Amino acid sequence: QVQLVESGGGSVQAGGSLRLSCAASGSTFRIYGGSWYRQAPGKQREWVGSISISGTTDYAAFVKGRFTISRDNVLNVMDLQMNNLKPEDTAVYYCGARGFWGQGTQVTVSS
Repeated sequence: QVQLVESGGGSVQAGGSLRLSCAASGSTFRIYGGSWYRQAPGKQREWVGSISISGTTDYAAFVKGRFTISRDNVLNVMDLQMNNLKPEDTAVYYCGARGFWGQGTQVTVSS
């Protein structure tokens, strides 16, 4: 079983930045890759972006150019750097890997 714990959420004004981290048990992200998803109130969970085993990243169109996923294979951490945040980025952000999910962390962007 994989344990994932997100951190780094909070409140920020539009145009600001936040960095989320997801700590995993074992070498999860190096072996399986990982993804970030988000879920806004009243909406379905949506994919934000992923990092593959080789380190290749891919992003949803609505965050491309603003968000960056990285990972640290030594610390078993996957990060989501979010810049130029918009009010529509407000959501609970989840990291996922190998079919497992973290508990989520709230991001609130005010206008």
